[in-house]
Amino acid sequence: MKIVISEFMLDSSVARLAARHEVLHDATLVDRPADLLQAAADADALIVRNRTQVRGELLTAMRRCKVIGRLGVGLDNIDVDACRERGIHVAPAVGANARAVAEYVVAMALLLLRGAFLMSDRVASGAWPRAALTGGFEVQGRTLGIVGFGSIGQTTAVLARQLGMQVLACDRKGAAGTAASPVDGVALGSLATLLAASDVVSLHVPLTSETRGLIGAAELAAMKRGAALINVARGGVVEEAALAQALRSGHLRGAALDVFADEPLPAGSVLAGVPNLVLTPHIAGTTVESERRVGDLVADRVLAWLAGETAVDG
Repeated sequence: MKIVISEFMLDSSVARLAARHEVLHDATLVDRPADLLQAAADADALIVRNRTQVRGELLTAMRRCKVIGRLGVGLDNIDVDACRERGIHVAPAVGANARAVAEYVVAMALLLLRGAFLMSDRVASGAWPRAALTGGFEVQGRTLGIVGFGSIGQTTAVLARQLGMQVLACDRKGAAGTAASPVDGVALGSLATLLAASDVVSLHVPLTSETRGLIGAAELAAMKRGAALINVARGGVVEEAALAQALRSGHLRGAALDVFADEPLPAGSVLAGVPNLVLTPHIAGTTVESERRVGDLVADRVLAWLAGETAVDG
């Protein structure tokens, strides 16, 4: 059988696939739509990251495809309903990068609450803003609000609790729930309650019609003055212009964004020059360790599905 990989995948994980099937691994295919269409036409499996848009013409061309492996967990670049109609199984790497994302969130919470780590340029230039930086906070006793409580949100909650933080959580719709929390010491509630009570709010929801624009001007205004926002979900979940305004006005202490409505972030973005804002290029879930776990998990799930083992998870 033939497996096409249109974006970067570790050589060791590719080798697992190549030991049993024909493999075409070309990380530039995502940027060459015509070549990708041709390659996918006779593929039994397709493996992608988050840039390959598996929908429309590409999906129509994949007449032989049985399974799509997703090197990550977000599925907004894949038309899952259309895949289901065509009998194509979608296998994301659920849980494989949870630790990497959770560590990123905790690191950003520490950075934003302390505040001192955003002054390197000033100190290097000869300034000495010591007095101005004595108002930072420790995370112990502070409240982390987690919006979206799947595997990544739960792993983040565990790490935060180990640092002595209080943790609130709500589901992807921001609704109040009655079920018991799967993590000890975490209170479940509504989005409104979480926003009002949290010192740091971290987003972990997929991008859907329900979550697009979930955090806009009204929600930012409802956050505690001096709180911080972290988005490691999808850019469309946050209204970027409203966030820029909340930071410029001083209502929010800071924010960290790893995802954006448009990636790469275009020149002249509303986020350019915004104070107390940390921007990273969609790498929260990417570490040496997580890349290995993600690649091997997806490879194993694709191999199992091609072998007819249809009971595999994911």
